[in-house]
Amino acid sequence: MDNLKPFLSAWRVVRAGNREIVDGLVRPESRGPTRDLALALGRWPGRWYWGDGDKSRVVLVRVVHEPRARWALHVTLFILTLLCSMGAGAVLLGGWNPDSGSGLIGSLLAAGQYFVGIGLGDWRELLPGWAFAVPLLAILLVHELGHYLAARRYGIDASLPFFLPVPPTFSPIGSLGAFIRIRSPVVDRMQLLDVGVAGPLAGFVLALLVLVWGYSISERIPVVLGSAPSYVAFSGYRVFLGESLLTGWLRDIILPGTEAVHLSAPAFAGWVGMFVTGLNLIPLSQFDGGHIVYAMLGRRQRWVAYAMVVALVWLAQRSGVWYLWLALAFLVGRGKVMHPPVLIERRSLPRSRWLLGMGGVFLFVLTFVPRPFP
Repeated sequence: MDNLKPFLSAWRVVRAGNREIVDGLVRPESRGPTRDLALALGRWPGRWYWGDGDKSRVVLVRVVHEPRARWALHVTLFILTLLCSMGAGAVLLGGWNPDSGSGLIGSLLAAGQYFVGIGLGDWRELLPGWAFAVPLLAILLVHELGHYLAARRYGIDASLPFFLPVPPTFSPIGSLGAFIRIRSPVVDRMQLLDVGVAGPLAGFVLALLVLVWGYSISERIPVVLGSAPSYVAFSGYRVFLGESLLTGWLRDIILPGTEAVHLSAPAFAGWVGMFVTGLNLIPLSQFDGGHIVYAMLGRRQRWVAYAMVVALVWLAQRSGVWYLWLALAFLVGRGKVMHPPVLIERRSLPRSRWLLGMGGVFLFVLTFVPRPFP
């Protein structure tokens, strides 16, 4: 810090968790920055970034203590999720049935037999499910790595992704998704926006590629079979899927004139990836959408959140899944749908980031599915 003081007219040091943050105002004669300031910043033992568009404010982050990554836990959860998703994919393709009863007790027994069966060699029956599991987990992984890498760029203490496995006896996709833990405070709105939007944007790109591939190998059905144009089949039962603006456009472009589509395993993985993207971009509590809208509007985000709660309650009359998502939003937000404040709340979002924030909002409009299972 001593070698940077000659270039700063004022600064403050904040200790936040296992990070030390220096918020400094650059002297007018050093702005640009000058060559000497650039060299001094290059020698800073941590992360740094410009806090505004004209490079008059610099934020320096120094790691006081870096927790050790629990690689064994993360890898184990990922492998279990991969097995569960492959099982779900095998069920989807009609080559395997893990059910061994009905009701809760039967489902619990089936789940136990599922993992025991893998250990006894039944894992070969799961192999066909790779066409669903690999693209789905790739989308989830890229999404979370987008958050992780953006957080590391700013020196934020973030964990590696935690995957949540669920046996296919309980979940048609073999997972409850993935998440990372943010263990140090977010300094300002620019940090919050970049970290919040990086995951959905990264996951969206891969989900789009998977969906295009999946639609191209899906089965066209010449007659309307239900209340939605796309469906998947599990053990002889058809599950119809709702559409977002994006999935509807893609289906019309890739499969023009088709009244109904039996989705291939990659297409279903792409649909789930897009659906998860839209869910995460809902502007509530600490979802990605909450991060983005709070970064843009500050405390006024609460009015957007209130309006979204009303909209989801209305949608829940037509699709009960939104009651569950509202409950999760309150759980994640500890009883609130407003986003918690950042460390330096009064600093507004730089103009250069508004376009990125609007891109996140536009992505929500494209990927949101009002009736996921009509």
